[in-house]
Amino acid sequence: MRIYLKIKTANKIIPFNHQPLLTGTIHKWLGWNEDHGKISLYSFSQLSGGKVVADGLRFKLGTSFFFSSYDETLIKKMVSGIQSEPEMFYGLIVSEIIIQEDPDLTDRTLFHVASPIFIKRRVGKKIDHILFNDSRANTCLKETLTNKMNKAGITDDSLDIRFDSSYNGVGTKKITYNGVQNRANWCPVIIEGKPETKLFAWNVGLGNSTGIGFGAII
Repeated sequence: MRIYLKIKTANKIIPFNHQPLLTGTIHKWLGWNEDHGKISLYSFSQLSGGKVVADGLRFKLGTSFFFSSYDETLIKKMVSGIQSEPEMFYGLIVSEIIIQEDPDLTDRTLFHVASPIFIKRRVGKKIDHILFNDSRANTCLKETLTNKMNKAGITDDSLDIRFDSSYNGVGTKKITYNGVQNRANWCPVIIEGKPETKLFAWNVGLGNSTGIGFGAII
């Protein structure tokens, strides 16, 4: 299930590196729950519609983002938290909550990103940030999604997932999170498998760190 949040703005400049603030706001709305610090079965998009200025982003006409979860009880917690405390940061405040029921994804295979897909793996003593054109990328995508499916009790032997690197405009984005620079992928993905598998990915996101704002898809 997915909720879209329409947000009023105060015409303030939002720093480029505001992702920890957005994550903190979501954790505030969710409260401390049993999934905190574990594999996240949810994802959320970036703020939309910002104009790039010298020191960050300016949202003159408001903004929005979405939050998705495989667990409907988490959506209910989120809605309750927003209703109790709609204030976010830098003058942002939620003005409307729109609930979208799960769509039928039977005939869909191509999915676009709403926040960059981050893939990391430990290699010896260092952490590799794996990009869409790396030979390991598609295997890692499938591995991480399968781990989440196993947690939710979902199996699909027909699952195949891969980056569509032939699509126009693909690339990477550097996201600094709490002082750590992360190189993530802005590249569509192709997901083939059961409709419920594609829906699961649509809700929980792809790659690592979906709980802090990476890997949301549309």
